[in-house]
Amino acid sequence: MDQGGAPPVFSASAEIDGDHLRVVVTGEVDMATADTMMQTALREPATRLTLDLRAVTFFDSAAIHAVVRLAGHYPDTLAVLPSRQVSRVLHIAGLGEQRWLRPV
Repeated sequence: MDQGGAPPVFSASAEIDGDHLRVVVTGEVDMATADTMMQTALREPATRLTLDLRAVTFFDSAAIHAVVRLAGHYPDTLAVLPSRQVSRVLHIAGLGEQRWLRPV
């Protein structure tokens, strides 16, 4: 059903501050955009990553896979700031207790 609104626009932008990379993602993260999110997070050399997903409106299995891969790339230094939708999907997937997942 068309609700008359424009579809959420995906974007992923990165800011580096010393060894800390912050990636801000907006819109839908799915099989078409998850790789872009991951590549944005891997583009700059950093030892710490904050993945800000608070403006993400849709998050599918490809997005989950990308976050799990990033957790492997940034062991003990990844922080994921989820939207309510992202938090719900990660909890359903059994990842709700991961150290890298911050409270909503």
